[in-house]
Amino acid sequence: MQIPVFTVDAFTNRPFSGNPAAVCLLENELDEDLHQKIATEMNLSETAFIRKLHPGDDFTKSSCFGLRWFTPANEVPLCGHATLASAAVLFHIQKNTNPVLTFVTLSGELKARQVKDQIVLDLPLYTAYPQVLEEVEELIKAAVGDMAVQDVRYSPDTKKLLVRLSDTYERSVLEELKVSAQRFLSAEKTGKVKGLILTLKGNSSGKGHDFYSRYFAPWYGVLEDPVTGSAHAVLSSYWSEQLGKKEMLAFQCSRRGGELKISLRSDGRVDIAGQTAVVLKGNLTF
Repeated sequence: MQIPVFTVDAFTNRPFSGNPAAVCLLENELDEDLHQKIATEMNLSETAFIRKLHPGDDFTKSSCFGLRWFTPANEVPLCGHATLASAAVLFHIQKNTNPVLTFVTLSGELKARQVKDQIVLDLPLYTAYPQVLEEVEELIKAAVGDMAVQDVRYSPDTKKLLVRLSDTYERSVLEELKVSAQRFLSAEKTGKVKGLILTLKGNSSGKGHDFYSRYFAPWYGVLEDPVTGSAHAVLSSYWSEQLGKKEMLAFQCSRRGGELKISLRSDGRVDIAGQTAVVLKGNLTF
């Protein structure tokens, strides 16, 4: 059996930066256990599987596809960067002619469209609510030690914990922070938290980034994710409220780094735009 596979760096226009995702194009139904085996083999934070919804569908002409995402450890309900990568494979490699692509996913229908040199994702927007510090104190200490924390929020829809560091810190402090995400597993065993976002207010001059972040999900087998669309579905709602802005520019300052352009929509969702670079084309053979 052969399955076309691509590696796409998302939220960047340069190879070897941004967040890499593997994208598999499924001509036929795949045995359920093979999804996880392939994702484990690819060993990237996410492997996406695009499938046809009807027998007559075509990757170059159809506008609606099924989409699933797997980490090396398990399936996840939402992945922004692998959705961006999937849209890039359809738009740029398959030369799909539709202005808008729709993906049927565990998080409902997600749409992707091309705008100049970017792909814009239409994602759900998730609210993060104030969180009692005592309940997550051990996890926060494992992440940032004795650093000053300005705000702690929790998103029940995504099980993500958002920790805002003090505005007194510069971006470099977040970038240089040494994090042992493996320790998070012993600090948080309740199942309440499945992802930890560290975030910092950005440059308020109007020209720089509105906010910075790093994201960790060892509970899903991903110690640090380089650039995370789903985390920004939470961050967008938080920082829009804090800054009083609907349009924002964000930077996730992992070692690879990546930029996200954010626009809150009137229908309660969020548009997150980014660029992509395709770095590998091939076939899985088994």
